[in-house]
Amino acid sequence: MNPEKRIIFIEPTAPPETRKLRVAAYIRVSTDSTDQLNSFTAQANYYTALIAGKAHWELADLYADESVTGTSAEKRPEFQRMLEDCRKGRIDKILTKSVSRFARNAKECLETVRELKARGISVHFEEQNIDSAKVTGELLTSIFAGIAQTESESISANTRWGFQTRMKTGTYIPSFLPLGYRREGGRIVLDPESAPIVRRIFAEYLSGASSVEIAAALTEDGIPSRFGHTVWQPTTVRSILSNEKYTGNSLWQKTYRTETLPFEKRRNRGERPQFYAENTHPPIISAEAFQAVRQRMAQYQRTQQPSADHPLRKKLICGNCGAVFRRKDNRGIISWSCIGHDNKDRVSCEITPVAEAEIHAAFLRLYHKLRWHGETILGELIAALLSISERQARQNEDIVTLNRRISDLKDQSRMLAEMNASGLIGSDLFISQSNLVTTQLGKAKAEKRKLLTGCRDDTVNKTESLLELMDSLPTFLPCFDGEIFTDLVEHIAVRSNTELRFHLINGLELTERIERTERR
Repeated sequence: MNPEKRIIFIEPTAPPETRKLRVAAYIRVSTDSTDQLNSFTAQANYYTALIAGKAHWELADLYADESVTGTSAEKRPEFQRMLEDCRKGRIDKILTKSVSRFARNAKECLETVRELKARGISVHFEEQNIDSAKVTGELLTSIFAGIAQTESESISANTRWGFQTRMKTGTYIPSFLPLGYRREGGRIVLDPESAPIVRRIFAEYLSGASSVEIAAALTEDGIPSRFGHTVWQPTTVRSILSNEKYTGNSLWQKTYRTETLPFEKRRNRGERPQFYAENTHPPIISAEAFQAVRQRMAQYQRTQQPSADHPLRKKLICGNCGAVFRRKDNRGIISWSCIGHDNKDRVSCEITPVAEAEIHAAFLRLYHKLRWHGETILGELIAALLSISERQARQNEDIVTLNRRISDLKDQSRMLAEMNASGLIGSDLFISQSNLVTTQLGKAKAEKRKLLTGCRDDTVNKTESLLELMDSLPTFLPCFDGEIFTDLVEHIAVRSNTELRFHLINGLELTERIERTERR
C-alpha cells in the first residue's frame, strides 16, 4: 500500500501587490500660442489632479494636439504618439473630453477604439460619459462619432456659405495669393518685392522668350518663387502667364470641396457656380498684355510640329529588351516602335508599336490622378521617406543626446505636475517652472527637427518640389502638353503592349494601362 499523502497549506504572509492603472489624457488645444499655453496648463492641471486623486491610478502621460489638425488622425502627431505608446504597452486607460475631441469621423473613431479594446485599453469620453470598457457594443460610440462628423460637416458648410457670400459681394480674399500680391488690412495689395518678377515674366514672354528660357533665366538669377524656391519650372511660368488675377480681376470657385468627410478637392465643371469680379485688386499687367500673351500661347499650340526634339524622344524605354523607341508615321497614324523589335529577331522582343495617342491618353490619366490626389500620394511618400531617414538618424550621436534631453524634460514636466497635484509646490512656482520646461522642450525639439532635416534623403526634397510644381499646374489638361510632360516625367518603361510604367522626376514609379484607340 502506498502511504497516505499529506498536504500542508501555507498562508500568504502578504497580500498580492496590485499594479496601478496607467492612465493617459488626450487634449486638443487652441492654435494661438498664448491661449494654447493657458489651455494646456489648465487641462493638464485638471487631468493630473483627477488621476492623482485615484489611489489605483498613475499618470502615464499627457498628449496635446492643436485643434486645427482635428479632421484627420494622421495630422495629429501627439495622437499618433499616444497610439504608439499604447502599442508598446505603456497605457491602460485614456481620458478625453468628448468624442469630437478624440475623432471627427465615425470610421476613424471606431477603428481606433476597436484597436485599443483589442489591446485591453479603454477610452473614457467625459462629456458623453462613455467608457469603452463598460460598453458591450460600439453602437453608442458610433452614434456620438456620427454626431461629431455631422458637426464637422456643418462647420464646413457654414465656411463654404461664408466664402460664397463674399464672392457674390466681391469682397472675397483667397487664402493663398499669387506671386506679386500680399494681404494688408483686409485688402489685396501689390507686393513691391515680387510684383516686378511678374512684370518681367510677361515682358520677356511678349518679347519672344519661351517659358523654358524664362524659367532658366529666373533660376540663374536666383529669383525666389512664391514658396521661396530658386529653381523655376517652365510650368510655373506658364501658370503665371495664364492667371487672370494679374489683370486686377478674379475668377472664383474654379475648384470646390465635397460636402462630406473625407473632404475632396475637385475641379468645378459646372457642379458649383463661379464668380467673376472685376477690379478686385490692383493690376500688375494690362488687359491688353494679358490678351496678347493668350494669343501667343494659342498660336504656339497651333503651330507646334513634331521634330527631333519631340518630348517623347529618348523617354520611351523598352521594358523587355532595354532599347529606346523611335517615332513612326504610317500614313498619318503616329506610333512609337522599339528599335530592338525592329532591328532584331522579333521573337526576342515581342512589344509591338504603341500608338502615340495611347501614350498621350495614359499620361493625361496619370496627370489628373496626380493633380487631384497627388497631395495624398506624394504626402504619404514623404512621410515614409522621413520615417526611414529618422530611423537612420537615430544612430546620430547629436540626435541621441537630444532624445535623452527631450525625455528628461518630459520627466521634469510630469514630476512638476505630480508635485503640484500633491500640494508640494504652489501654483505660481508650478506655472513658472512648467513654462520654463516647455520652452526648453520646444528648443530641443526644434534642434532635433533641424538635425533630422539635414539627414533627409534628396528624394524628399525632390518630392516636395514636385508637390509645389503640381500646385502650380492647370487643374484640367484637355490635351497632351509636352512641356508639362517633360517637367514631370523622367522616362517611361513600356512594360508590354498593355502597360506603361511612368518614372517621375522624384523617383516615384506609377503604372498606367494602355487603352487601345480605334485604328483608322
